[in-house]
Amino acid sequence: MKKQAEKDKLTALYERLSHDDERAGESVSIENQKRILEDYARKNGFSNIRHFTDM
Repeated sequence: MKKQAEKDKLTALYERLSHDDERAGESVSIENQKRILEDYARKNGFSNIRHFTDM
């Protein structure tokens, strides 16, 4: 049962758009945050990654 619980864990990554970012659509800020957070998660053994973005 423990192995199934480990497999079901979710790594939630949260990105937030700054109101100072004027670019239309998905901003460079959000793109950079996603890349940085995902790199960190993978380097530290986190898997099953999901992104949550607040715009």
